[in-house]
Amino acid sequence: MITMIKDIMNANDSATPNCREMAVLKENFPSCFKADGSFDIERFKEFLSDKIAVTGEGYELKFLGKNYARLLASIDTTTVVVPDEEHNSKPENMNSENIYISGDNLDGLKHLLKSYSRQVKCIYIDPPYNTGTDGFVYNDQFNFTVEELSEKLSISEEQAQRILDLTKRGSASHSAWLMFMYPRLLLARDLLKDNGVIYISIDDNECHNLKLLCDDVFGEENFVGNFVINSTPNGRDYGHIGKMHEYCLFYVKNNEEAETNMLPDTDKNFKYIDDKGGFNIHPLYNSNEAFHKGNRPNLFYPFYLYLDEPCEDGFFKIGLEERDNSIEIYPPKSLRNNVQFVWRWGKEKARRYMNQEIIGYRTNSDEYRIVQKMRHNEKLIRSILSDTKYSSRRGTAEVEELLGGKIFSFPKPLSLISDLIKVGMNEDDIIVDFFSGSASTAHSVMQLNAEDSGRRKFIMVQIPEPVLPNSDAEKAGYKTIDEIGMERIRRAATEIKEDYPDTTVDLGFKHYTLVEPEQNTLDKLEKFDPTENKLFADKDILSDFGKPTVLATWLVRDGYGLTADAEELNFAGYNGYYIGKHLYLIDPELSNKAIEAIVVKYETDGSFNPENVVLFGYSFTWTEMEALKINLKRLKDTEKNLRINFDIRY
Repeated sequence: MITMIKDIMNANDSATPNCREMAVLKENFPSCFKADGSFDIERFKEFLSDKIAVTGEGYELKFLGKNYARLLASIDTTTVVVPDEEHNSKPENMNSENIYISGDNLDGLKHLLKSYSRQVKCIYIDPPYNTGTDGFVYNDQFNFTVEELSEKLSISEEQAQRILDLTKRGSASHSAWLMFMYPRLLLARDLLKDNGVIYISIDDNECHNLKLLCDDVFGEENFVGNFVINSTPNGRDYGHIGKMHEYCLFYVKNNEEAETNMLPDTDKNFKYIDDKGGFNIHPLYNSNEAFHKGNRPNLFYPFYLYLDEPCEDGFFKIGLEERDNSIEIYPPKSLRNNVQFVWRWGKEKARRYMNQEIIGYRTNSDEYRIVQKMRHNEKLIRSILSDTKYSSRRGTAEVEELLGGKIFSFPKPLSLISDLIKVGMNEDDIIVDFFSGSASTAHSVMQLNAEDSGRRKFIMVQIPEPVLPNSDAEKAGYKTIDEIGMERIRRAATEIKEDYPDTTVDLGFKHYTLVEPEQNTLDKLEKFDPTENKLFADKDILSDFGKPTVLATWLVRDGYGLTADAEELNFAGYNGYYIGKHLYLIDPELSNKAIEAIVVKYETDGSFNPENVVLFGYSFTWTEMEALKINLKRLKDTEKNLRINFDIRY
């Protein structure tokens, strides 16, 4: 089990760019792998032959370092999770489910995936735009040689050298930017629920490259749209043109499963009314020619309008089963290109809201349609966001007012992120922003929760990038960008409490820092040989990490998340930590009395059933580990009949 630094380093040595994809194939198509582990592509084609057309042609984005970027997504992080114990123990934070991570977001995403895979409903990011003036220069901390990279990527040494030049010497080229973004988006995709969404702010410099990159990662069919945002109403002089806009790309994890919401619209006039209130109607078919019967066959099916069950205002009840005196209705065809449209909803969602939010309708020209009720307080978000509330100037003013000066350049306004949140997530979902910056996303989540008593939770990740020398931020006492973000969250929480004195929503956050072990610690790990250290443990290694860090890192890795608390148990003077299916033993000097107390706890406490006993290997002698292992085997012959997984981690 790959669980600690030494194990991870050994596993990373054998990592390849496609190992994540091959693991998925092996899980789902085990018969396509031969005894020697090689992949049988011809057998795989047989599985696909009657389900999908396999062609030799294709269109894709290629750039220098693409496979290197895939390799970075496959390599596990060797950073550890260091909890901010003083901050996290404060009353406003100790029970908070919000999270702020100080660290490189590539490492942050890898840690998050171990506990939050497929649990995140919404991601919003505002990455570097690569304008040439935004400070973006690609550098990474990996130390591959030309020979190692050539072998891992199956490329020439000349190509390997070109990639290393990008990674080591620093570059702001398109290839460098794409190489920076690609692994982060690959990992972000795996965080999303099947019905999840992702928004990515960008401008003209990389917008079209980002679109191709996202098509590669999320699938072109999962592209929803590209918002054009009036970010600079007065225009900025870019030579020959006063640029007023930015973009925000909108993708979903799975178009068939995606769930989004309408925006509030209390000013809207409505034509109809039912027991829920006022509404207008909107055709249920998708009028985008990119989504048609050929690539969305599951969204092409008939409704049946029941003529003998009329309602008021020309409406009729509908169903998915044919009856006597019913009319079969399919989506129409495009008048321009005769493309066969599909419905916007799949069958299961349609069945769930049948005759509530979707209904049959007869027009004045005696045509029959399937329509969706659009409530009087709702509207579709528009692709052009022209209101001045979305401007960068508004975002800057919000930060200046809260932090007292020009502390952060071009933060996104709360209105923009709030509207994206309203569309992309529900009131008890998780949102992740791994380019947190000034923490506009966290501020928006807390503000919205206070307004509607929601339970939305945020996870922010921000690298501790130093503020610019002699900047207003430095003069105000900030050393790094993450310090600005955390201070904004604190002050926003104070302001929200003043505006909503009776609110009980979560206005705190847990803080963690991702730390790469120091070289002298890595040297100790390399030198430690458990076969030669049978009589003596190495207590210095635990001291280097600290017990809270080991425990926090393990809790995330084992799927318990960053806000879980393991119960501290006393076993005859020795402290262990219990949660779910795991008992963690970290401290040295595990006495025979402590071992006996652990076994007795198993035997006598019906609620104590951890299947995994996990040891910090450096803290224990061979004698202690063998004594524990032998005594735990006794449990196989008790009423519980437990088979304990004995997990030693290095």
